[in-house]
Amino acid sequence: MGWMERTRIGCEERALASLTWASRRLAGSNALPAFLATGIDGETAALFHLRREGYTVVARRWSSGDVPGDIDLIAWQGTMLCFVEVKTRTAHDASPAEIAVDSHKRHTLRRLARRYVRQLPQEMAPPMRFDVMSVYLLPEKKKEFQHFEGSFGWSEQEDDEKSY
Repeated sequence: MGWMERTRIGCEERALASLTWASRRLAGSNALPAFLATGIDGETAALFHLRREGYTVVARRWSSGDVPGDIDLIAWQGTMLCFVEVKTRTAHDASPAEIAVDSHKRHTLRRLARRYVRQLPQEMAPPMRFDVMSVYLLPEKKKEFQHFEGSFGWSEQEDDEKSY
């Protein structure tokens, strides 16, 4: 990725941050709870991080309408379709953020991913994987990212074989 593309992504990120700040300031007492605002900030940071890494992000907070839940980010890395679950923290706790993706959440993500793939115009499903991204938004520090590519599979048996 060239400097022009990196500069454009940086400008977009700063513009979105400014708009977010202004909307939260205007919302006043109607603002989102802190944990929801933190989650949204983490997803936004992850989106721009993935773009800097060369991913093409095609959906954010995608939901099917009839299956509960959402997929935080859906992106292409070349020909690989990636379903990304983002976990955001404002401190390094005793347990890492990625541990929060439990079997129930993985099951929900699999169901949603199947719905998403069915609506693609291709006859054959592309290669796919499930990623988990931990984002640490620590006060007064640079954002930290930990990206676990292929962190779980299409079945629980595959999950037992993998570890972070």
